[in-house]
Amino acid sequence: MPIINVNVKWTGKKFENIELDTDESPELFKSQIYSQTGVPPERQKIMVKGGMLKDTTDLNALGLKNGHTFMMMGTAGELAKAPAKPTQFLEDMTDAQVAEALEIPAGLENLGNTCYMNATLQCLRVIPELQTSLNKYQGGVSGVDNRGNLTASLRDLFKDLTKASDGFPPLVFWQMLCQAFPQFSQTGPGGAPMQQDAEECWSEMVSILKAKLPADQETGRNFIEQRMTGEMRTELRCPEAPEENTVSTESFTKLSCHISITTNYMVNGILESLKEEIEKTSPTLNRTAKYERVSRVSRLPQYLPIQFIRFFWKPSERVRAKILRKVKYPLEFDASELCTPELQGKFSKAKLKLKDLEEKNVAKKRDEKRRKIDIDVSGGAESSAAAAAAAAVASSSSSSASGSSSAAAVPAAEEKIDWSEYIDPELLKDVGCNPTGQYELCAVLTHVGRSADSGHYIAWVKKAEDEWFKFDDEKVSMVRDADIQKLDGGANKLILFVCNFLKFSIYLGDWHTAYIVLYRAKQLE
Repeated sequence: MPIINVNVKWTGKKFENIELDTDESPELFKSQIYSQTGVPPERQKIMVKGGMLKDTTDLNALGLKNGHTFMMMGTAGELAKAPAKPTQFLEDMTDAQVAEALEIPAGLENLGNTCYMNATLQCLRVIPELQTSLNKYQGGVSGVDNRGNLTASLRDLFKDLTKASDGFPPLVFWQMLCQAFPQFSQTGPGGAPMQQDAEECWSEMVSILKAKLPADQETGRNFIEQRMTGEMRTELRCPEAPEENTVSTESFTKLSCHISITTNYMVNGILESLKEEIEKTSPTLNRTAKYERVSRVSRLPQYLPIQFIRFFWKPSERVRAKILRKVKYPLEFDASELCTPELQGKFSKAKLKLKDLEEKNVAKKRDEKRRKIDIDVSGGAESSAAAAAAAAVASSSSSSASGSSSAAAVPAAEEKIDWSEYIDPELLKDVGCNPTGQYELCAVLTHVGRSADSGHYIAWVKKAEDEWFKFDDEKVSMVRDADIQKLDGGANKLILFVCNFLKFSIYLGDWHTAYIVLYRAKQLE
């Protein structure tokens, strides 16, 4: 083998008698130099005839002889230290260790067809203000007021879940739920609890919390009234008798998305539900006439649940059958289209500012990506330092907003925004409203199966940007935004197999389908 001994001079030091195999790649030689100098191979600039030594250089073509001295430039890096703790791989960990490493919260044990309750609880648990309000509730679970007992048991359950690492049995809460609402205590053959409708559980719990949570001292309203209750302005029109037109206002704690054969997007289904035709007796015409009821939102709450109307009564089978149609819902939702013109006008200034921040965020991410590519391509310590300096100069002169998930509304550190300049004064005073009309998705409750009283319910709760928890009762795992976007419905699948000339099909069933989605207002701070 053509092995020779060479020397390397670097920063006034000379490293002698380094073995160089000219049949090997220069990468091996650079690794030898790294072991003696501490200069990583990617930072080494070694002078050879005709320029710099490259990883593709043929060492035999350089005509090197014993005792040849290379000149090298480059900055040494800190030698890698052994980790304080040995590296652990996920596949070698126990379930408890994986949950701790990934900060996975505790799930809820299924007590027997109680997935509808578990999924509802995990979706509501994503709301920190609800937990804060529950902690202020003073009642216990042994009183004569069943609704108070349920509220107290929810408070205690959320506290227990923060301490638990494995699946937690929500036995006390389930008992309180059955006492407050006997329909949930129904049993089937063998005495096992019957499957129930998650939307009914959601609505009953919200109604209890609205009645029992303590009111805020300043506003006189409690959490549900402030942060989960909106207002709807409804106009009833009669084309044949315009003088009968009336306007009324009522509150709501969730919106409905109707699903027809033409519904492809959530916002269209909501708009359909806000407009309907009815027939009733006209006092002016003294006969039956057609009326049009048109509703628009006049107050948006901080937390906005939307229910997909996926179940309908099927008399022939005496079951609430499921509509499987695919209806897309966004990860970020502009709800201003659902609002009255007056409320849309109040949103306008803040929406423009948010759009400006979003554009700056996109530009900033694009610039950061481009600078990273430039640094990777340039290589070498000197060029890396120059690129870093250029990046620092560009960053200091930029007024772009930060690229956090929720987004768009969070400005960069150097740009302090006084949102009172952009938010309508009336909305600024309305504690718990959404002052911009802009939302982000924070939880999804799904159903898989063919009827509301069967199948299985699961909760999907947002943790951070592109990170979600999937709560399948006590089983908790992590998923991405792409998985959440696949929960929009679709028909069941059939697979056809052929074996020994015998054809048979296997029913796979439909995928998890969004039943309730929970949006929260984009944060401005």
